[in-house]
Amino acid sequence: MKKSLAALGVLAAAALALAGCTDSAAPPAASPAASGDAEPTEMTTVRVAALPIAETGALWAAIDEGIFADHGLEIEVVPAQGGANAIPALLSGDIQFAIGQPFGPIRADQQDLGVVIVGNYANSNTEGDDVNAVVALGDSGITRPADLAGKKVSVNTIGAAGDLTIRKAVQDDGGDPSTIEFVEVVFPDVPAQLEAGTMDAAWAPDPFRGIVLGGGGVSVVQPYQATIPGLTVLTNITTQAMLDEDPELVAAYSDAMSEALDWAADNEDAVRAAIAKNLEIPEEAAAGITLPTFTWDLADAGIEDLGALAVEFAYIPAEPDYATMIQQQ
Repeated sequence: MKKSLAALGVLAAAALALAGCTDSAAPPAASPAASGDAEPTEMTTVRVAALPIAETGALWAAIDEGIFADHGLEIEVVPAQGGANAIPALLSGDIQFAIGQPFGPIRADQQDLGVVIVGNYANSNTEGDDVNAVVALGDSGITRPADLAGKKVSVNTIGAAGDLTIRKAVQDDGGDPSTIEFVEVVFPDVPAQLEAGTMDAAWAPDPFRGIVLGGGGVSVVQPYQATIPGLTVLTNITTQAMLDEDPELVAAYSDAMSEALDWAADNEDAVRAAIAKNLEIPEEAAAGITLPTFTWDLADAGIEDLGALAVEFAYIPAEPDYATMIQQQ
């Protein structure tokens, strides 16, 4: 098991570095031209922060399919560790949009930073295999949420939906969530860090969850499904300033992303191929990844439930102003 996790962990870490290269998710070099004698479409470059994880396969695949180019957009994918980490880049104008957890905007609302969720991206699954889970080694003795009490558990970003929903799941299972020690570990490092014993359990999406489980590990709990079934995994985020100053760009991006997510939902094979390509994992591994529900619609995203849970566990003093924070385009 040690050999398997260590080797695959190195490959996953290399994939993260490669995912930072624009070429790994770049649209065709030439701007698409209409048929006949029509002039080529003028392209607008848009920088979008996204995590190098399986869920981003929908974005990568839609870029390759030319969906964004059809809307006059050339997407430059900027790697990010989490939605909250991308917010400074949004506020500085270094990027125009970010695909990340809704918890970043929830925290930003507390500081009146003008960060806005303009659309969904993907929801977790309400039943069956979910898109993320807390995993542990097979000999850890950790088999249920209550067992995480008093343990060291990793998440990619502390103070967000991952550790919040884990706390709730542990509490509901009769454990004391206040005794959990959360540590911040990037997803590609999870297999190797678990093997090294630097933490007892880890919250991770595929393919990193799959690496651990394939090496004999156990799935302890799927915290989203256990607490807020169907909770959004990732949302599309921008700023109020962008909405006010360049509504045409926001509209073009929103139309393109809505079309891209609808297309991705109907073309899972293309999404999996993009995952294999951009994360540099075998096609058979990509074929076994659990995909989320890709959707632009925020109606069933569970963001208000997440905000209420954040208040319950004192992550924030009050719920955000949802009317200004969530502006479905």
